Amino acid sequence: MHIKYLTAFILLLTVGLSLSSQTNPVSVWATLGLVRFETIYDPEFMIEVKKPRISQAVEKMDGTEIEVEGYIIPLTGQVTQSHFMLSKFPQSTCFFCGKAGPETAMQVFMKDNKKVKISERKVKVKGKLIVNPKDASSLLYTLEDAILFE
Repeated sequence: MHIKYLTAFILLLTVGLSLSSQTNPVSVWATLGLVRFETIYDPEFMIEVKKPRISQAVEKMDGTEIEVEGYIIPLTGQVTQSHFMLSKFPQSTCFFCGKAGPETAMQVFMKDNKKVKISERKVKVKGKLIVNPKDASSLLYTLEDAILFE
């Protein structure tokens, strides 16, 4: 009996996070974090890789416009960039430094290749979310046609 209530609560929480994530940039990361990873052997790379299993809440966000806050992780030494990584965490604890999972970062492509000044402060961007659960050589999340809130 208690399992039914717990399952219903988790389902309602997941749906609530999904709905609020599209308007609340802070909770977007909570919804994007609803991913499980299983280790499988990849014959193309001839190594074991972690394959993501995304939740229905994440599936529903695929192709939608979202707002998300995070920290810019530069891809080059340039002061301004139109393509960069956005991390839930500052660079010292981000996914690329081995301190977090792949669900905590996304690549960002700015609308019209607009260049953004690299900063250590938290920023908020809006764009179209693309979810990639299949290609292990690419990131799980991409934000396209992004604009930066100033």
